[in-house]
Amino acid sequence: MRPSRQSSFGAPQVMKTGFQYPDGSLQKFWYAVQVRPRFESQISTVLRSKGYEEFLPTYRSRRRWSDRSKELDLPLFPGYLFSRFDARERLFILKSPGVIGIVGLGKTPVPISDEEIEAIQAIVRSSLPAEPWTHLTVGSRVSIEAGPLAGLEGIVVNVDKGLRLVVSVQLLQRAIGVEIERSWVRSVCEKPFVKSGPAGLADSAHRLCARAR
Repeated sequence: MRPSRQSSFGAPQVMKTGFQYPDGSLQKFWYAVQVRPRFESQISTVLRSKGYEEFLPTYRSRRRWSDRSKELDLPLFPGYLFSRFDARERLFILKSPGVIGIVGLGKTPVPISDEEIEAIQAIVRSSLPAEPWTHLTVGSRVSIEAGPLAGLEGIVVNVDKGLRLVVSVQLLQRAIGVEIERSWVRSVCEKPFVKSGPAGLADSAHRLCARAR
């Protein structure tokens, strides 16, 4: 049985963050592993060699020096990588050279949702230009309806030459931005929760949502 979180209205909400083996003996979730800066790739290789499922999202960046330039694969989340494991076995990861810790509350690791990981993986697979981006909590939320990222939702920021989709990892307070075409997106209107009130209130909210699109 997956862990659940209690909503502000008293109803439990399932947190989709991983899976549990049929016998209930092991439960794996995605976690953010903090590592030594500029050692992300090496530590990712070490964890993989130990049999851990790891994910190090990177992007291509051209770096210039006085005498030359070179394209490098750099981490989208500098100082972090992601790994899927049972938190009860985290000691093996913490003992790995270069690992600083596992992001969480105090000594308790906090899992990252599958949806956030899948969104980042989709951006990496798309080969669209992406880069680290300042974490945003406000902005226009959109749904991608066309292109290689169809089906994703995120926050869009206007830039001079087009649009940039921002996908955030809430736990890390970090985000990545990827350039998209304006024709790919439509606005997403999240309807407010109405517990009680006049019968026409929900219809009014629906009409406002429809106009926003």
